[in-house]
Amino acid sequence: MKAILKRLALFVTVAAMLLSFASCGGANYTKDNTEYVIGFSGPLTGGAAIYGVAVQNSAQMAVDEINAAGGLNGIKFKLLATDDTHDASKVSANYANMLESGMQISLGTVTTSPGLEFTKLSKEDNVFFLTPSASGDKIPEFDNGFQMCFADGNQGKVAADYVNSTKLTKIGIFYKSDDPYSNGIYSQFKENLSSSIETVEAVFTGEAQDFSAQISALKDCSFIFMPIYYQPASVFMTQAKDIIAPNAVYYGCDGFDGLAGQFEDFSVIPQEVSMLSHFDSNATEGVAAEFIKKYTEKYGTDTLNQFGASAYDCVYAIYNAMKAAIDSGKTIDVTISASDLCEILKAQFKGEFKYSGVTGTDITWEDNGYVSKGAVKYTLKTAN
Repeated sequence: MKAILKRLALFVTVAAMLLSFASCGGANYTKDNTEYVIGFSGPLTGGAAIYGVAVQNSAQMAVDEINAAGGLNGIKFKLLATDDTHDASKVSANYANMLESGMQISLGTVTTSPGLEFTKLSKEDNVFFLTPSASGDKIPEFDNGFQMCFADGNQGKVAADYVNSTKLTKIGIFYKSDDPYSNGIYSQFKENLSSSIETVEAVFTGEAQDFSAQISALKDCSFIFMPIYYQPASVFMTQAKDIIAPNAVYYGCDGFDGLAGQFEDFSVIPQEVSMLSHFDSNATEGVAAEFIKKYTEKYGTDTLNQFGASAYDCVYAIYNAMKAAIDSGKTIDVTISASDLCEILKAQFKGEFKYSGVTGTDITWEDNGYVSKGAVKYTLKTAN
């Protein structure tokens, strides 16, 4: 209760700001005790909006489907989406807003830096969250948090395992040292990379747009690992297209998602561009293909990415876990508190619960909140 009162006090001091957030999120913020309320904070505007909009669209699509099928024992769900513009300083206000509006479950945040703030806040009130894409290792630091995406450390390890399996003896690494996402993946990648593989490293910070020095350092590398988001990656590739060897390979993680849809000069880059992924946006069969068809018919292709696919799975995983708990004898009334529901869902996700969906089959979770599912190297574009 103390934590809730503290959040309500904060809510009062930033009321005007919250009205703006509510407008950005496009949601109805009235809790009428007839629906289960799922909230999340993400970049719905700004440079990272492709990720937040994909999550909002996909989560809403899942909510609509569940509701159309009768909800959970006749009770429907409602999604609250708030805009943090990938700015951690906005998360506290968003969180207070959602809590006041009846949030009982959450998708946490879309990106890592805001997610670290959300993690601390949600722990105080024991709010369960399953994030689709906030991949920082410390996002599920407390027992109320879980990830549908690979944790940065896991991404770094799997990427290193892939490089170790090749015949490469020298690679380049291009990363952003002041970004928790980029630095986290980089650290685990280096820790798990074979000592027999030489590395050439190029670093940037902040909002750098001139990568001439980094390109010069990496120009002789035939494989460049890039654990960064797609925006700086697209700038680097454009500036380096005639300098880096045309048969070189750029290899990223989930932050590369969005390159094909948002990078206008993608087709003129001669190099291969690949990424570690749990979702194939070009799938032609199976549940991934069904998701793609439904998503593109409703929202087009510009925001089709694994962030959205993961959010779709998050909503269905929460729904299925709640259903499994009810089937086992638990009571989940529509007025259940966030804390009580959190205890029920924690037991499910740390127990024998499994989920199969768009981003994997027989998905399970470790006690530390990390997801366990398969990953593959996905080629966004082949070499020209």
